Amino acid sequence: MLKLENVSKNFGGLPALSDVSFEVPQGLVTALIGPNGAGKSTLINCTTGVLQPSKGTVSFQQKKITALPAHQVARLGIARTFQNLKLFPRLTVLDNVLTGLTCEGGSSMLMAMLRLPYLRHRERQLKLRAMEALDRFSLSDKADWPAGILAYGDKKRVELARATVSQPDLLLLDEPVAGLNAEETAEVGEQLRLLRSAGHTMLLVEHDMDLVMEIADQVVVLDSGKCIATGTPEEVRRNPLVLEAYLGRMEATA
Repeated sequence: MLKLENVSKNFGGLPALSDVSFEVPQGLVTALIGPNGAGKSTLINCTTGVLQPSKGTVSFQQKKITALPAHQVARLGIARTFQNLKLFPRLTVLDNVLTGLTCEGGSSMLMAMLRLPYLRHRERQLKLRAMEALDRFSLSDKADWPAGILAYGDKKRVELARATVSQPDLLLLDEPVAGLNAEETAEVGEQLRLLRSAGHTMLLVEHDMDLVMEIADQVVVLDSGKCIATGTPEEVRRNPLVLEAYLGRMEATA
């Protein structure tokens, strides 16, 4: 579904990514792991049009999307969350999730001004879908709350609800359980398992290795902007390069 070929990204002459190549198969969960500063979020940004690669190509469903801006990438069926929360704090929780359906609004400025029956019906449909997404993440009782007053864990789940509400073909999750306590992590993990069982294709960036090893079908490992290993969770777990570059460092700092 997603293919990266020799993707590189430089910032001021310094390489953040160097010739990264891997594929995300349809219907599977691919985990992207690596130590802090390995280039994981940069790669997600290059994939979604937030950043443009310095070199290489990104293809989605056999269509080259390397030079497309973020809003056009989203319209193709790619949704994402962010490592640092990107919510609208003064909007309600429901309105934040509705922004995930912007591409499906299908209304012109004139229709919005006239408030035609078709538009009102369409808005009701979109609100129903947004409420269903909130219900999946146990947030329906907070639909009318301003997003800015939510606890951190709830904000993370609002981002997940917004990313999944459009039923994207590909879901990119940038550290969805970072900063959550054990109970919140278990809740989000259960939602990811449900998405996986429903056949959703996901690229998951995560430091929680228990979660990665449990739900990932394949694992890609970055270190210093380079892809050093690709394989099943068990293969990656035994890879000496991974143990040195990532898992070993985690154990050393635990």
